[in-house]
Amino acid sequence: MLQVTRSQALASRVRAQQLDREAGSADDADALDLGVQDTGPDGGLWALAIRGVVPADSGLATVWTVRGAPHLYRRADLPQIAAATAPFSDADAGKRIFDASKPLQAAGIGNLEALDAVASTMRSVVREPTVKGVMSRRVADLMPAPYLRHCRPCDAVHLYEQPFRLAALRAGLELVAGTSPPVLQPIPDFAPAPVAGERFDVVRGYLRLLGPATPQDVAGYLDAPVKDVRARWPADAVVVSVDGRPCWALGDLDGDPVRGVRLLGPFDPFLQARDRTLLVPDRDRQKELWPVLGRPGGVLADGELAGTWRAAKKNRTVAVTAHLWSQVSQVAITEQAERLAAYRGLELSRVAIG
Repeated sequence: MLQVTRSQALASRVRAQQLDREAGSADDADALDLGVQDTGPDGGLWALAIRGVVPADSGLATVWTVRGAPHLYRRADLPQIAAATAPFSDADAGKRIFDASKPLQAAGIGNLEALDAVASTMRSVVREPTVKGVMSRRVADLMPAPYLRHCRPCDAVHLYEQPFRLAALRAGLELVAGTSPPVLQPIPDFAPAPVAGERFDVVRGYLRLLGPATPQDVAGYLDAPVKDVRARWPADAVVVSVDGRPCWALGDLDGDPVRGVRLLGPFDPFLQARDRTLLVPDRDRQKELWPVLGRPGGVLADGELAGTWRAAKKNRTVAVTAHLWSQVSQVAITEQAERLAAYRGLELSRVAIG
């Protein structure tokens, strides 16, 4: 069994995700094969920017996929993405929609059947850009009781949230970029592919970009049952030992040292790995980087997560504050803060490092 150190595993991920490059395009941005979560002001487009995709490519689309979160993909890939991110089985669909599965089961409605029914209703009511709240009311008016729940904060009846989100791409709907509250609209000429190509397979994609990894890691990322992930485990994945932990990898690992600093957004693909103990061994630092609410970004320095950062906007300026766990060049952090300010179209007012 090949022995891989923690540093080699992290360096391999940095290179696989192209965090070591300065220029590229959406066409060759490998992270888009798996999807780049687009949450918050420093979301998907910032993640692409620090991977060399500047300016933002107009050929991108935003859809709800993995874990019901908005993700960026190449628009041309959406038919295959729909096939790749669909639940693997009825049991998988039930796990992904959480508590919505119980009333469906009691009514004798299968989970996949339910997603198809919600998608069909969505498709019938959204013919033009429609605000999520309006769309939700229209869909709820047309769906029977097992699909609905009473929302206490709104004091209204809605669809369960996860079926609503996971059915949207099945319905051929995308999110209009930059809208809050979200606006959904039909994807032009959309038809899901019968199956996804190997390039977009989500299990392979996780291993390629976030490996070495285990089936449990991949299942956690997808909210899928481990059994379904194991059934789709790549035959060419090889077992390696990462500091004594058995994992699987695809191909040779490029674990040579990497250099450079990046300010990773709170939901950057690099931070989406489920083996957080590998990323950040110290538990207190894990809590700092992944709090329940209000995530900061991560400072990536020479292949290691070296601290957290936050940005505060005031008028036409932005200030960046970094809390470091190890020594990082202030010049390098300032350069990346200037890059962030330029990305946001603001002036950098201050960089504070603690």
